[in-house]
Amino acid sequence: MPDDLPTDPLTPDAPGPESFSDAAAAVDLLEKLYTQATVFLAQQFQITLSHGHPGHRVRAFYPEIRLTVTSFDKVDSRLAFGHVSAPGTYATTVTRPDLFRNYLIQQIGLLIENHGVEVQIGLSDTPIPVHFAVSGNPDVSIPQEGVMDFSLRDVFDVPDLVTTNDDIVNGTLTRYDDGSAPLAPFTAQRVDYSLARLSHYTATDPTHFQNHVLFTNYQFYVDEFEAYARAALADPASGYTSFVATGNQEITAPDGVIEPATKMPQMPTYHLKQADGQGITLVNIGVGPSNAKTATDHIAVLRPHAWLMVGHCAGLRNSQSLGDFVLAHAYLRDDHVLDDDLPVWVPIPALAEIQIALERAVADVTQLEGYELKRIMRTGTVATIDNRNWELRDQSGPVRRLSQSRAVALDMESATIAANGFRFRVPYGTLLCVSDKPLHGELKLPGMASDFYKTQVSRHLQIGIRAMERIRATPIARLHSRKLRSFEETAFL
Repeated sequence: MPDDLPTDPLTPDAPGPESFSDAAAAVDLLEKLYTQATVFLAQQFQITLSHGHPGHRVRAFYPEIRLTVTSFDKVDSRLAFGHVSAPGTYATTVTRPDLFRNYLIQQIGLLIENHGVEVQIGLSDTPIPVHFAVSGNPDVSIPQEGVMDFSLRDVFDVPDLVTTNDDIVNGTLTRYDDGSAPLAPFTAQRVDYSLARLSHYTATDPTHFQNHVLFTNYQFYVDEFEAYARAALADPASGYTSFVATGNQEITAPDGVIEPATKMPQMPTYHLKQADGQGITLVNIGVGPSNAKTATDHIAVLRPHAWLMVGHCAGLRNSQSLGDFVLAHAYLRDDHVLDDDLPVWVPIPALAEIQIALERAVADVTQLEGYELKRIMRTGTVATIDNRNWELRDQSGPVRRLSQSRAVALDMESATIAANGFRFRVPYGTLLCVSDKPLHGELKLPGMASDFYKTQVSRHLQIGIRAMERIRATPIARLHSRKLRSFEETAFL
């Protein structure tokens, strides 16, 4: 980015840093600083569009949180988050404090409580790209490079890959240039990038996303989810307040009208909301590990409390029947999309809290217990591949690997979602439904699958929802397991 214009950048007047022992007051200042910066950039951008090059750079900065700890005093060893492990200075840039207000108050409050020190709120030295500053304004769009008679980069900051990456969560960045350590898993620019991508891929605003996310790979689940949502809205005791469909269409009554979308997004997303954000979001990611990675890459910045895969799979055992369930307790990663971010030698452990919630949800819905539950559900390794038509290739190699891994099911998304959950420290799980058995001559053909789809999709989705409701009742300190945290972690979830 060129910085050789004849005058210093024009920046908004902003107060100096302040220290806080009250988390809510700290977030109030974050909101003030962020609003001031983005309003300033939006105004200057409009002026530039109308009058041309202003003759100087225009710049505003993300607010930041800083924490300095001077003692090695230990905090509660049971806690997986909310504290730092060693003395030092820790910092993170912040975007959209309005969207993340509850999260920020919770995380800052834990730091103040656990370390007995104040946090400092002020401006960072990371510029806000103009694209992100105006992204919430539907009346403003950034012209493509070359449309204007000068480059916007000569005036405004643009997204910078130096601060838009996964270096923190991948464990490759442990110190910033100023010597401070990361306080949160994502930088502000990385969050802004994903918020913009979420709107594009899902056709719903990030403000609608709930803390519990179900992923599926079939439209049938979407239809059942809407039916469930309408029934829930008819029940005042359900705790659900509204349902949001593609295009940010929101209904609050069971007979609310949702217009068919004229153009479906790549990953249609639907939200059964609760007032406190503790509802359920369903994302139809379609088929394939690339889609699964894309969705989880971006949803991760919202810091959900759990995500589960509830889709279809190929059963690999002759003892399985179409419609049986598979509860994954291990994953064979043959999808390759995360190999550069999370090496395949990294184990992806099953999380006890999630596994118990899923198994009990299956028992609740099917009314089967203990040994009888084994008639319709197997627990075992799920293999995820990147070739939908793997059956058409030489099967000796793939089948041998599947046998050696003790895999009981095969799909194209589950291991990707679990691995990204591990990478992003988001509790994860998988419950699949057998829709075909290619090794035993039962291929996924329309005539064979119709009865299965009609009878099993509704029950499968109900199990996923029931599991999420069980997970929602789990205290957050227990849900966010220490198994997802390393010995050098950010304090924020």
